[in-house]
Amino acid sequence: MSKPTLPAPRRQVAEIDLTPRPMAMHIALQTLTWMICVSALPAWRTGSPALNPPLRRAERNLAERLAAVDTDDLRGAIEREASRRLHDFAAGVERYHAAPRPGRPGTTPVLWREGTTRLLDYGSADRADAPLLLLIPSLVNRAHILDLDERLSLARGLAGRGFRPLLVEWNEPGAIERKFGFDDYIAGRLGRALDAVVAATGRRPVLIGYCMGGNLALALAALRPDHVTALALLATPWDFHAMPVTSTRALAALMPSIDAALDVLGELPVDALQAMFAGLDPYLTARKFRRFAHNSGDSDAAFVALEDWLNDGVPLVGRVARACLGEWYVENRPGLGTWRVDGRVIDPANIQMPALVVVPARDHIVPPASARPLAAALPRAELLEVAAGHIGMVAGSAAQTLLQAPLAAWLDTVVRAGGTAPD
Repeated sequence: MSKPTLPAPRRQVAEIDLTPRPMAMHIALQTLTWMICVSALPAWRTGSPALNPPLRRAERNLAERLAAVDTDDLRGAIEREASRRLHDFAAGVERYHAAPRPGRPGTTPVLWREGTTRLLDYGSADRADAPLLLLIPSLVNRAHILDLDERLSLARGLAGRGFRPLLVEWNEPGAIERKFGFDDYIAGRLGRALDAVVAATGRRPVLIGYCMGGNLALALAALRPDHVTALALLATPWDFHAMPVTSTRALAALMPSIDAALDVLGELPVDALQAMFAGLDPYLTARKFRRFAHNSGDSDAAFVALEDWLNDGVPLVGRVARACLGEWYVENRPGLGTWRVDGRVIDPANIQMPALVVVPARDHIVPPASARPLAAALPRAELLEVAAGHIGMVAGSAAQTLLQAPLAAWLDTVVRAGGTAPD
C-alpha cells in the first residue's frame, strides 16, 4: 500500500463557477442565431439559399409561406422571440446561481490514496464479505457523478443492495499527474489501486467503468485478468468513428492547434472540454436553463446538484488529451484494434471474463453505435440497452430502475462463482 498523503480537500460551492461553462459561448451562440435569422430573411423569401438537394423541397415550401408574410412583422416576431429566449436563459442561470445547496453526502472512508487519487470505500462495516466493486469514472469529470447525493447515487445504491463499492476519485491533477499518460493512469495508478484492494480484502473485484472510465477499466482487465472477477462497461465508447463524421473531421482539422495549445498549457482546460461537449448539441444548455427558469421547483435540487457537478470539472493532462483526441477520436485506435497500453494491444476479444455492456439509447455523448461494438467483441458479454441519456442513466430519477436493478441482478450472477484473489 502506498505512503499516505493528505486527503484531497473537498471543493466548496463558492469555489465552483456557478454558471454553465463556457458562459460566453452559450450567450454568443444564442445572439448569433438571432442575428443570422434576421439577416437571412431576404434570402429565405426569394428561396436563394444554396441547400443540399434533400432540403430543397422544404426550402421552396418555406419561401412560399414567407412570401405571404410582411417582412417587418416577421423580423419583429423573430426579435421578440430571441429576446424572450435570452431573457429566460438568463433567468434560469440566475435561479440556478441563487439556489440553496443542501451539501454533499457525508464523509466516506478512504481505503487507499496516491498523489491526488483516492479510493473511497462505500462498504458497510458489518458486511466485510460483501462482493467487491471497483468503480472507475472518467478522468475529465469529478467522480461524484456516481455519488451525486443520498438518493441519486450509484455507489450508495449498490451498497444498499449488498455490495461493497470502492470508488476511484481522481481529483484535479497535481504536479505528478500532469506528466501522466494512459500507461501511468492504467498500468500504474489503477494497477496499484487494484493491488491495494486485493491486499486489503484477499478478493478480486468486479470492475465497473463509466464513460471514459470504461476504457480505463477494460484496459486494466486486459492487463490484470487474474485479479478481476468481471467487467461492467457503462456508456463506454469504442468505435470512435461511429461518432458524427462532421465532428470527427472538425477535430482532425483542429488537432494542430490543439497540439500547440497543449505545448503551452500542458493540459486541456475545463472550459475547452466543456465547449467540445457542448458542440455535440450546441443548444442543449440554453434549452435546459430556459426550462429551469419556469420549473415548478419540485426538481430544483437534482438540477442544481447535476449542474454543480458539470461546472466543477477537471482539466485533462496534456499526454492523455493528445491520446484521447488524436489516437481515439481521430485515428480510432480502439475500434481498429491498435490501441496500446503498457506496450500491449488492448483487444476485447482476449478478455475471457464475464462482461456487461450497458448502452443508453438516448446518449448524445457516446452514441449507441460507438458503444455496442464492445458487446460483440467481448467473448462473454451481455448487452443491456436502457431508455436513458448518458448522465441520466447513472444519476437520473429513474436510474435505480433502469440501471441499478439490472446491474445488481447481473452482478449477483457473476459473483456467485467467488472472487478469491490468486496466490
